[in-house]
Amino acid sequence: MRDHLPPSTTTTMKNKGRFFFSTINSTLIFSLLAFLALFAFVAPLPSLSSHSPSHHRHRKKLNIRKFEIADDMFWKDGEPFRIIGGDLHYFRVLPEYWEDRLLRAKALGLNTIQTYVPWNLHEPSPGDLKFNGIADIVSFLRLCQKLGFFVMLRPGPYICAEWDLGGFPAWLLATEPTLRLRSSDPMYLELVDKWWGILLPVVVPLLYGNGGPIIMVQIENEYGSYADDKAYLHHLVKLARRHLGDDIILYTTDGGTRVILKKGTIPGDNVYSAVDFSTGDQPWPIFKLQKEFNAPGKSPPLSSEFYTGWLTHWGEKLAKTDADFTAAELEKILLRNGSVVLYMAHGGTNFGFFNGANTGSDDSDYKPDLTSYDYDAPIRETGDVDNAKFRAIRRVIEKYTVATLPPIPANNEKAGYGFVQLEKTSKLFDIIGIQDNANVVESFNPISMESVGQMHGFLLYISEFSTRDSASTLSISKVHDRAQVFVSCHSKDQGRPIYAGNIERWSNKELKLPHLKCVSKISLFVLVENMGRINYGPYISDRKGMLSPVYVDGRVLHNWKMFSIPIHNLNDQSSSIIQLAGNDLTTVHAGKRMKDQCANISNEPAFYTGSFTINSVNQVKDTFLSVDGWGKGLAFINNFNLGRYWPTFGPQCNLYVPAPLLRHGSNTVVLFELESPNTDLAVRFVQHEDFSCSQTSSNILEI
Repeated sequence: MRDHLPPSTTTTMKNKGRFFFSTINSTLIFSLLAFLALFAFVAPLPSLSSHSPSHHRHRKKLNIRKFEIADDMFWKDGEPFRIIGGDLHYFRVLPEYWEDRLLRAKALGLNTIQTYVPWNLHEPSPGDLKFNGIADIVSFLRLCQKLGFFVMLRPGPYICAEWDLGGFPAWLLATEPTLRLRSSDPMYLELVDKWWGILLPVVVPLLYGNGGPIIMVQIENEYGSYADDKAYLHHLVKLARRHLGDDIILYTTDGGTRVILKKGTIPGDNVYSAVDFSTGDQPWPIFKLQKEFNAPGKSPPLSSEFYTGWLTHWGEKLAKTDADFTAAELEKILLRNGSVVLYMAHGGTNFGFFNGANTGSDDSDYKPDLTSYDYDAPIRETGDVDNAKFRAIRRVIEKYTVATLPPIPANNEKAGYGFVQLEKTSKLFDIIGIQDNANVVESFNPISMESVGQMHGFLLYISEFSTRDSASTLSISKVHDRAQVFVSCHSKDQGRPIYAGNIERWSNKELKLPHLKCVSKISLFVLVENMGRINYGPYISDRKGMLSPVYVDGRVLHNWKMFSIPIHNLNDQSSSIIQLAGNDLTTVHAGKRMKDQCANISNEPAFYTGSFTINSVNQVKDTFLSVDGWGKGLAFINNFNLGRYWPTFGPQCNLYVPAPLLRHGSNTVVLFELESPNTDLAVRFVQHEDFSCSQTSSNILEI
């Protein structure tokens, strides 16, 4: 705490100097000054690696920008510095709202922003680099600096973050032979070298010593909770030093136990070891343990992830933590001059297909994350700060900072635009044009989404089997993550595919198929949804699709066709059936409006499109898309992928729609509903978030 530190040595020496010069005559003064000037000219400057108080005075006098560790403290330009930071992820906030959220973090009392860098956002396919829009990390970092923040950068290559595949691009899973992620596997390291060879030079001008805001750069993330491949960690350190130089502080973050720290820290490479631990754990015994894993004098106490809340999976009750308890635990760290980073200061939103997932006892105990990443953080998903947790944390921080905190800003206004009538514009089986689809891949056995080149969303598998006198049974031992099954007679004049049921990763039960009396063979359609890749733990190499043989009546099915279904992701504006489905409310395949708006509402996936008008610019405000009465699917506003909805499982009942996605005039809504549309074919835009959707008897996630 800067206001509780002893008076600076610089001030003390200046006072002593004034007393000394006031007691000697002018001749001695001029002689002494001449001697000191000559000595300063010929004598070498003190070593910047030394950390004595006098050397810190020299740095300040010479205006040398340097952030360093000495005497178990952080030092900025020769002055003691305490990190009071928070995680705020640029990729979970629209760029138009970056400044708004950062100003709210400023009002909370933070001086540092910590952020991850997700590799999969910036390189969604090999060599396809994205550094614009929501992926414009340079603009975000410069904005942090403009607003007076320092930055702790977490470039991975693995980040966790409750983000799809822990930030790794999914195409790594299609590499042959199979990569060993987060290891010293030479093929994996070659790809990491290439990625960091692109990313790290981008941030070099933004390092603190180069005039930028970045004071520390993290190596990997919580590696001690995963493995103990020291060769891998040392390789990352050498790679970082090659690009970033020797002055920047490199750090690791690991849980505060001896076993985890022993595996995750990097001895001998001058890497600072920070800790994280559960809110409510006693911090100072953990900080004492932290010192054992840092060099003498190099262990300022830092909780680099102080949890202000927690994540929530589909099917769970919304995670909440008490405001006063959180603030009291924070004060235990700040009271004794510890540093801290709030995780999260502002959570944001898992737009698009980027939500992650976790597991329990095995990889079938699958728990996908919500679209909302509110995290019960003090700055809510919408940016709202009028809440008990924001006020409680701010009160604590205000006690331990010298600077006067900015006023608390008002919440952003919300609007409710009411009901919007939708129309069924196209059915999935019409749009993909099964017989003419140029994106088909054929294989003797079903293959993974990644091997087909479908990195997110959905993949349709098609095969056929012989008819029999009774109903058949379908068995797929490994589906990642959720399959909708349809059957139809092979001949074209036998009607539409008939819905048979679901097979889920977490239940994996046999499925009885409808008994069809077909002249020829029966066609089997399996639509597999990737609901988010695992981001943490031993099952992180989480391929999607049908990953095992498929059995019908005990016989293995062969000769598969895989059809990619192009739906764009957050940073992907390539051709998408969503753009087609929402085009003037017309049917893409048939070229005419669907006639069965209220009839034939079934479990066949379909696109529902509508529009609404905002009459003036000043009415364009944040809102929430309520999907009450709908089943499960994706929502798009003006061709932007908001993310997944699943109100039948909850707890999230509506999706946050930031105002920058809307426009004065006509706005388009498209739902890709997978199974059970609202009988009125309508949605609502409301003013308030809603996490009240409760678990039902149909909830089979059993989380």
